[in-house]
Amino acid sequence: MLSPMTTSPAAAAATPCFELRSAERVPETHAWPGIDDHPTVKAAAGGDAVPVVDLGGDPDVARAAAGRAAEEWGAFLLVGHGVAAGVAARVEEQVARLFALPAAEKARAGRRPGEFNGYGRAPRLNFSNHMWSEGYTFPAAAVRAEFRRVWPDAGDDYLRFCDVMEEHHAEMRALGVRLLDMLFGALGLTDAQIAAGETEREIRETLTATTHLNMYPRCPQPERAIGMAAHTDSGFITIILQSPVPGLQLLRRQPDRWVTVPAPPGALVVVLGDLFQVLTNGRFRSALHRAVVNRERDRISVPYFLGPPADMKVAPLAAAVPPGTKAAFRGVTWREYLEIREKQAISVDASVMKMLQVAEEEEEGGVPPNN
Repeated sequence: MLSPMTTSPAAAAATPCFELRSAERVPETHAWPGIDDHPTVKAAAGGDAVPVVDLGGDPDVARAAAGRAAEEWGAFLLVGHGVAAGVAARVEEQVARLFALPAAEKARAGRRPGEFNGYGRAPRLNFSNHMWSEGYTFPAAAVRAEFRRVWPDAGDDYLRFCDVMEEHHAEMRALGVRLLDMLFGALGLTDAQIAAGETEREIRETLTATTHLNMYPRCPQPERAIGMAAHTDSGFITIILQSPVPGLQLLRRQPDRWVTVPAPPGALVVVLGDLFQVLTNGRFRSALHRAVVNRERDRISVPYFLGPPADMKVAPLAAAVPPGTKAAFRGVTWREYLEIREKQAISVDASVMKMLQVAEEEEEGGVPPNN
């Protein structure tokens, strides 16, 4: 998902001007050339099998599997996570109900210029055309205040929706801390080091959470449209709950190809963001991903973004910098990262990360990498 902290008016504006569900064709405003720029691997096997991490098994095995997946993919399927199956079913039901509301009711919560939270088509950022989706972004801890915009009378529908979203927030927040500790362990930190580390403790205690609800309606010409354009997430960790309709794809290199992520019942998808790549000094990578649409079925996904406070400086952890070497990335706040991304008109690929790398001449000249 695109960053939950974007503030530019162009990126934040809602665009409820075209009803996707009634479309018999994809208009030029929603057409995306180059969707087939790389081949797609749908039934991946062997080296293109999306990694699976089982939190319910041996913790050492899970830690090692997560570390390999983080290094090679920047993403993995998560099973054995302990989140009850009923949570996903209730979330999907409520998201479907929200997006099935009449347009006028959803428009009450439309994103206004300069805002990111609220209802609308997926933010376009620097993309020229619209995506085949509609979405709603909100701070995970403020669901009741946010959704009074949709249900101003705070009736039964509002209460049921908020109860389910708060349940989802509690489950994902707890799971996010477990994932963070597991990935710290995969870097080589012991439980005692994680508990005693000042930076590690600050990260765990100050995590911010944003939820984005996505609806990808079935599309009459899926070969001409995109649900969500290719991008990397900006924060630390994204946990994605999705309906059992495949659509999320990860880019694999050499040769470039899109690998479709399976959607087995009960599994979650974990995607690492750019700031986690900075935090781990590039050992763990962010994942370039996108969402495609299909002709027969709607698809719902609910990314839950975990990241630092906007003005917290994120720099490589000491445990991630090998002895005798210097950090590969300079320290940066989330706000500074987004300013770089926006000013440089960057939406995809590793361009921002290249700008954050410490130049060789800086290392040779003794310039501290974390300023």
